[in-house]
Amino acid sequence: MSKRTIEQEIRYTWLLISKMYNEEAEKFGGSMTVGFALLSLNPKENTPSTSLGPKMGMESTSLSRTLRFMEDEKLIQRIPNPEDGRGILIKLTERGIEFRNYAKELVMKFNKSITNEVGENSVKNFYHVIDRINKLIKNKKIF
Repeated sequence: MSKRTIEQEIRYTWLLISKMYNEEAEKFGGSMTVGFALLSLNPKENTPSTSLGPKMGMESTSLSRTLRFMEDEKLIQRIPNPEDGRGILIKLTERGIEFRNYAKELVMKFNKSITNEVGENSVKNFYHVIDRINKLIKNKKIF
């Protein structure tokens, strides 16, 4: 039997989470990526398109494809940035706000289910460990 590694466990768990959210999103013709994009947009203020990529950890090509899909599905509108003629702002439509609210409910349900199952202290410990892993990687303390 092979030894489990942290990387394998994170990847395996993320794949399960991704599959779970994609199965739910498919019921509405969407995907986890669309839900994540909707949650990354401010429902009250327009969001500069350039801020989305870093916020979501996506390459510009994938983000452009996702935004195009969202626009075709009437979840967002792209409008020129009045402060910067070259920039584009992303505005949620009423339909986009509805889908965003649903995505938020799903995420909250997931988080509540996990907290109820393992307890608040375990969740706090999980965040502590993840924060430390992220810090080690960002500060190039591993390689």
